[in-house]
Parts: sequence; structure tokens; C-alpha cells
Amino acid sequence: MPDANEPAFALKCAPSERWIPGVPPWSFTVKYLSKVVAAALFGVVLAGCTGAPMKTSHYDSNQYTVVGHSEASATGLLLFGVIPIRQNSRFVRAQDAAIKAKGGDAMINTQVQENWFWAWVLTGYTTTISGDVVKLKTAQ
Repeated sequence: MPDANEPAFALKCAPSERWIPGVPPWSFTVKYLSKVVAAALFGVVLAGCTGAPMKTSHYDSNQYTVVGHSEASATGLLLFGVIPIRQNSRFVRAQDAAIKAKGGDAMINTQVQENWFWAWVLTGYTTTISGDVVKLKTAQ
């Protein structure tokens, strides 16, 4: 039976903890913070597993002027086999760099080549994009 001086909604604390009205006990705070940190860590890991798709379009030959052939590479790493570092955006970064190198708007006849390497704690993936860079005649 609760004591007459103890509120009915009081949190039960370990005997060594002192309960201050309006302030949760230390063990409650630690449990709450550990759940928040675990959820935030899960969110960061999940966000690292997303990437942007490489954009390719089909154009009629009257829609563009070929500027020239271009090639560019981008590298991403996989630390400890599970932590991606610039891994998921490497296709888009390589394509953007190839297009920017010739000052064009898009790329046609695209070819993708991928090489990988490894070290003690990481695996690296290098993506090379090559193709013909075009300048579009009309805004797409």
C-alpha cells in the first residue's frame, strides 16, 4: 500500500536514487538517452544506404549537337565492409564530371566500367563513365 505522503503516480526508484519531484531518476534518463542514440545511429546507417540514380535519356539526333568524347572517374569506399563512404553517389559524380569537362548538357552512347581494390579495412570501387557529350538545342 502506498504511503500517504507518496503520490500515486510516483516513479519507483532504486533505494540508492533520490527522487526529486518533476525530475526523472538517473536510470530512467540513461535508458531514454540510450534509446535515442540507438535510433539516431540506425537512421544514419540507413541514410548511408541510399543513393541517386544515374540519369540517362534518349534524344533524337536533331535535339543535340555532339561536343566531343569525354571520360571521368569517381571512387567510393566501403569501410569494414559495411560503412559506405561516397559509395552510392559515384556513378552520378563520374557522369557529372564527364559532362562538365566538355561543357555539355548530357551524355549519349554511355559506357560504364567498374574496377575495385581492397586494403586491410576497406574496399574501394572506381567507376569510369565514358561517352559522347552533347549540347542540347532546346531546354529539356
